[in-house]
Amino acid sequence: MTRSLEIQIYADPVCPWCFIGKRRLELALDARPDLSVRLYWRAFQLNQEIPECGMDHTAYLASKFNGARRATNIYEDIHRVGESVGIDFAFEKIKRTPNTIDAHRLIKVAAKTAWDGLVVERLFSAHFFDGADIGDRNTLIEIARDAGLDVGRVAAELSSDLHFEVVRSEGAQARAFGIAGVPSFVFNNQYLLSGAQEPESFYPIFDLASLARA
Repeated sequence: MTRSLEIQIYADPVCPWCFIGKRRLELALDARPDLSVRLYWRAFQLNQEIPECGMDHTAYLASKFNGARRATNIYEDIHRVGESVGIDFAFEKIKRTPNTIDAHRLIKVAAKTAWDGLVVERLFSAHFFDGADIGDRNTLIEIARDAGLDVGRVAAELSSDLHFEVVRSEGAQARAFGIAGVPSFVFNNQYLLSGAQEPESFYPIFDLASLARA
């Protein structure tokens, strides 16, 4: 019997642990083909204070982790974890840390055609493999083109005021729920799992959430 499951994923496309969490969730879902799953990507900006034009990535890391050496050690650990799920982070290519408000708005545009998952994957890949500035609208339009979206519509919506409030309200709602970091996963509006957990950590919640809905 196929069981239905809705998963809301609170994430930020500049968060390496969110990329790892996405891969681990996918591995968990691959092991449970009996589930009919709908994913909803929810906005959670980790760095709302960053200027719209972004900031120098080295300066950002030194500020966030109290020094460049500590940042290097932390990111070496993240790189090792990433390799375990097939992600080869190219942190050395990242020159700017972007403000991700427009990246989240692009995800909302893509959600209208249910292509948001593909766009999220493209955002992660562009940032962590190519070092692309995903705060730059021209970069976002190219990502949209690569994902097969209507580029004219994407450009028009990013140039408008659309989706700003949705992105901000989702982040505020997450914090009101007690979500302080990402990735965080909400299953059928009942169960919360925080962090880039191992695939096996998802299985009990899959069962609880889908059985409660049955």
